[in-house]
Amino acid sequence: MNGQNRSRIRPGQKVRIVLKKDQRTGTLTDGVVKDLLTKSATHPHGIKVRLQDGQVGRVKEIIEDETDGEA
Repeated sequence: MNGQNRSRIRPGQKVRIVLKKDQRTGTLTDGVVKDLLTKSATHPHGIKVRLQDGQVGRVKEIIEDETDGEA
């Protein structure tokens, strides 16, 4: 799932982001969301987040957890 809609991203969620330094190569970094930094509902390049380890980037993929969708 892509990371262009703010409503789909929550703190504690596993995501893949592209860091500013990696924008040219498109290298993705895995992490867990700490804060959402983009205020608008959507962003064409992905919602900007801060990971729990302090790295900041735009969400390219939301990693589906095996427990998602279960009651």
